Amino acid sequence: MTHSAFTAPGRFFRGNLHTHSTLSDGALDPGEVCRRYRDEGYDFIALTDHFIGMYGYPVADTKRFRGNGFTTIPGAELHSGAMENGELWHILAVGLPADFAPANAPHFLPVDGQETGPEIAQRARAAGAFVAVAHPQWSGLTLSDARSITAAHAVEVYNHGCAVGTDRPDGFHTADLLMSEGRDLSLIATDDAHFKDPDHFGGWVMVKAEENDPDALLAALKAGHFYSTQGPELHRVEVEGRHLRVRSTAVERVIVQGQGSAAVAHHGHSMTDTRLEITRLAASPWLRVTVVDRAGRRAWSNPVRTG
Repeated sequence: MTHSAFTAPGRFFRGNLHTHSTLSDGALDPGEVCRRYRDEGYDFIALTDHFIGMYGYPVADTKRFRGNGFTTIPGAELHSGAMENGELWHILAVGLPADFAPANAPHFLPVDGQETGPEIAQRARAAGAFVAVAHPQWSGLTLSDARSITAAHAVEVYNHGCAVGTDRPDGFHTADLLMSEGRDLSLIATDDAHFKDPDHFGGWVMVKAEENDPDALLAALKAGHFYSTQGPELHRVEVEGRHLRVRSTAVERVIVQGQGSAAVAHHGHSMTDTRLEITRLAASPWLRVTVVDRAGRRAWSNPVRTG
């Protein structure tokens, strides 16, 4: 059984799904943000400014910045309602229509009468967006909070801006617990770039699609036809009976994780075709793969459902 990201038709396109500009609290205007990502070798980005009243509820029109092999997907970071810690929800919505109706979210504090986080996430998904729970560790998200976002396609498992600014980049614990409860989720790495700190070009998705087109990319994201990375490339993830085979660019560690404490690892040098026995993970309903290269950079597969 080979993960569908590697058997789907098309090729891989590199993109960032979480980016801010001067339309909200970013340092650069939308055109300059797009230029920098394009010139750094990205195939696409989603500009996801904060969808709150103090910024005019922006869904950036970035069509004019497309061309020369580079495209954009409209989106926003949605805010409405309070999490269990009393702070405002952060929900990533990629592929959001320009006419998405604003919530009652005047600023970065919860107010009475707002939609809840689960409600605005559901409304975004119904409008066609790819929905992700943003930076769970940074937000102080509880498991109860995470369970409530039933509309999510994904969890943001690595956020480079949160890594640089707060050393709270992680969402794997949240994603693993939800997957162990039966949730069908994918895992995204992003920048959450504001360009006020070195918070850019640190984590991205590689999306398998037939065209570098917003609709094709969005469909592939929803189907889970991608992996996330800080640099290493994944070429294939395949379950072969009691073994799992990983083909990649040269790495020094390959780790397979499953439910609970289940995990196995293989260490070596310049490994590009690695086969691991996964008997220890036989009871896990899902598996995911992490590879680590010589510089310590990681890539992460989406989960493979085994039961």
